[in-house]
Amino acid sequence: MAPPMPRPPPDEIRYPRYYTPAVRRALARADPAMGALMKRVGAFKLQVRPLHSPFGALAESIVYQQLHGKAAATIFGRVCERVGSGKKFTPEALLAVPEASLREAGLSANKLAALLDLARKTQAGTVPTLAKVRRMDDAALIEHFTQVRGIGQWTVEMLLIFQLERPDVLPVDDFGVRKGFMKAYGLPEMPKPKALLAYGELWRPWRSVASWYLWRASELPAEPPAEG
Repeated sequence: MAPPMPRPPPDEIRYPRYYTPAVRRALARADPAMGALMKRVGAFKLQVRPLHSPFGALAESIVYQQLHGKAAATIFGRVCERVGSGKKFTPEALLAVPEASLREAGLSANKLAALLDLARKTQAGTVPTLAKVRRMDDAALIEHFTQVRGIGQWTVEMLLIFQLERPDVLPVDDFGVRKGFMKAYGLPEMPKPKALLAYGELWRPWRSVASWYLWRASELPAEPPAEG
């Protein structure tokens, strides 16, 4: 299934600007099996929200890792009470808060260490500014962001899809994407990431769209076997 995402204000939620009916037709022509899946699922409804701060978005992602959305939102809210919200949530503000106070907000030792590393690497320029992020390609962003403790490729891929609105991201390590491919393509087991990456070449340059449909496929009921 698609990852749990922090809930943005309703007026910030929208669909990607890159998507048009021509995208759907191109995918269906390139891969008829994907075309059949898209027809079964229906309209493309991936929801994106704007990225206001790479530091803030990555900090939120760190807090949300391995937690249910409500619990993570509570903890992140407590962190923001101590650090500041919106534009006040900066590396300098976070580093100025005593570590004991951040732990009292509900952060584990590992998550606190990751947040501190994120703040320091943002100050050092390893985490680029928003203006630079918008000019960088996907591979460069993955290379930069994954230098932060606690930030792996999957976390960056979710940022690319759901906030930076990048159209050609295929998170091959994602359980839901692999499960959806297995179900949609009638496989006996989930594909290995390398095999999924190779097959996904058919979907370029719209692999984010294909990923969304694979997430939906993972949630579909099994189709009844054809009658002989």
